[in-house]
Amino acid sequence: MNTDAIIHGEASGLTRRDFIRITALSTVGFLSGCAVNPVTGKSQLMLVSEDTEIQVDRTNSPHQFSSDYGVLQDSGLNTYIQEVGKRLAAGTHRPHMPYRFQGVNATYINAYAFPGGSIAATRGILLSLNNEAELSALLGHELGHVNARHTAQQMSKTMMAQVVVGGVGMVASTRGYGQLASQLGMLGAGALLASYSRDNEREADALGMEYMVKTGYGSDGFIGLMSMLNGLSHGKQGSAADLLFATHPMSDERYQAAVDRAGETYAAAKNKPLYKERYMDNTAKLRVIKGAITAMQSGEEAMMKKTYHEAEGRFQTALKQAPNDYAGLVMMAKCQLAQNKNDSAIRYAEKAKAVYPQEAQSNHLAGFAKIRTKQFDAALADFDAYDKKLPGNPNTLFFRGYALEGMGRREASATEYKRFLTAVNQGAQAQHAYKRLVEWGYVQPSSSTAK
Repeated sequence: MNTDAIIHGEASGLTRRDFIRITALSTVGFLSGCAVNPVTGKSQLMLVSEDTEIQVDRTNSPHQFSSDYGVLQDSGLNTYIQEVGKRLAAGTHRPHMPYRFQGVNATYINAYAFPGGSIAATRGILLSLNNEAELSALLGHELGHVNARHTAQQMSKTMMAQVVVGGVGMVASTRGYGQLASQLGMLGAGALLASYSRDNEREADALGMEYMVKTGYGSDGFIGLMSMLNGLSHGKQGSAADLLFATHPMSDERYQAAVDRAGETYAAAKNKPLYKERYMDNTAKLRVIKGAITAMQSGEEAMMKKTYHEAEGRFQTALKQAPNDYAGLVMMAKCQLAQNKNDSAIRYAEKAKAVYPQEAQSNHLAGFAKIRTKQFDAALADFDAYDKKLPGNPNTLFFRGYALEGMGRREASATEYKRFLTAVNQGAQAQHAYKRLVEWGYVQPSSSTAK
């Protein structure tokens, strides 16, 4: 096999599906038996303990947040989201869970929850809301999924932890980047966000309105959220909201149920406050760059169509309006990589590293581009930095091994390749690592598990 093929796209890289099969049983421990549903009070089949929900969340949510370009650079807005979420969480059925609320820099339209209580809203959906009551409805809905243990139910039904990494979340983290995504080897964790059933959505809607009204918001906030979502669902396909409806199926029935619930069960809450002015104050900085975010959304749609020149133009437009926007810089770096403009990709990745040094994805992209340009020592430094910021991605072991191989450091390279193969034994990367270990005399051919 040509060693450059893995890096330059002539052979497909390790897929997240491969990784799922290998790591699922070791990542998530199942406990057999039944449990009482905290919302309904009824016994249900539940093979996943609460401790496991929290463990899975802590292991995987950081990878999804990073693939969504990290927690908001606007720390004031992020603090505001946390405060709204914490007030809601106090009145839920599982107030003891270690809830975390944040906005993420992604521009597609979505919000999601991990089973242990980590909840995120993208900049795209934050721009679609009109007031704090709608934000509370959005976060309340996600709290509904956590409190009703919807993800744990899905994990129990499958009898395997096939929802640990990959799946739908790969769409979130790789929108429009196709084969490049598997070459890059970055992890999203969003199959934990796997598509909810319509019954799940109905239950989360009911709980979301219950939680927001209990916290003191007007029930019209939930109707406003449903109206916005329903309007998006009837819009054009291929939009920035596609993933939202892949994970959260929307319908006219959901909207009408919210209207009926607000008019009947929560009629007394109709005139409670919506806090529009407070929401507008806290989202002012975000709304200033709405044009840039819209341009990024268009750029990602162009990437999905593989019209890279058009995508590049959209990202350029976005960066003219918001030159230090981390997501815009990383999107542009990916666009450059898709066109094999590796030196340009490095420049954008380096700038992204400078504007948001705590976030890991830019290190990964910079390291990948430097491997392509045979700057192996610099690539190794980037992958080391990535692993310190965001440990747990086995592909980092492969790229470190590849960089060390390029530097002529065979023994160190072999160590990384062996570590990689203990986690992953399928795909082009595993084949390359195994082939080198055989050539260098570290393993015998008969011991191969790479297929």
